Amino acid sequence: MGERERGEGAGCGPERAAPLAVTDRTRLRRMPERVSLDRRDLHAILDAGFVCHLGVLDDGVPLVLPTIYGRAGDRLYVHGSVASRSLRTARAAQPVCVTVTLVDGLVLARSVFEHSLNYRAVMVFGVPGILAGGDKLEGLRALSEHVVPGQWEYARRPSREELAQTTVLELPLDEVPVKIRTGPPEDGDGHDADLPVWAGEVPLRVVALDPVRDRAGRDDAPFPPHLAAYVSAVAARTAPRRA
Repeated sequence: MGERERGEGAGCGPERAAPLAVTDRTRLRRMPERVSLDRRDLHAILDAGFVCHLGVLDDGVPLVLPTIYGRAGDRLYVHGSVASRSLRTARAAQPVCVTVTLVDGLVLARSVFEHSLNYRAVMVFGVPGILAGGDKLEGLRALSEHVVPGQWEYARRPSREELAQTTVLELPLDEVPVKIRTGPPEDGDGHDADLPVWAGEVPLRVVALDPVRDRAGRDDAPFPPHLAAYVSAVAARTAPRRA
């Protein structure tokens, strides 16, 4: 999948992206200054991660499943085994909530109460669609290309049997609150400011380490260029977007 397919699409670049809608569920009443209605922030957060948490209700009991996701345009794709209890529940045309959180740093204050995190977080509300046939294949392609661009064309595609064992959910990015915290601790101008305590930020980033070859099977396949590009670009991909 190319950058155009993963991004906003032809003729609708980031500068023309419509702002995020505000609904009763997406309106954040606590610390509203951390809310972003910029769709570019939404896309940047989703593109920087690939693990989400899918929340559903199963017979009144909340279930939260960590799983891989992918974004293509204004659609989010989540997949898993057809035997997964939470995905079976999500197939029942009921509302779900998908969350993605990126931790950008530790915020260490002068008092324990003021400690915090710098983060970027997204919550996606909606009723998922269940993909089948060619749509399911395209959803899996979006997932694969979201995590490692170029891997879909490089590796073997799913077989008919493997597709039958896989559930792919599709969620529109229509009802999505985005919350972002940046900056230092908030007690620098309070009564604790003169305490002899170090305060500040410890930035955190996701990095890719040296690849480790699987020694099973053939050992003569060269490391492909698209993976080399991915390894070198991980830190830049996961860094916060500059205004």
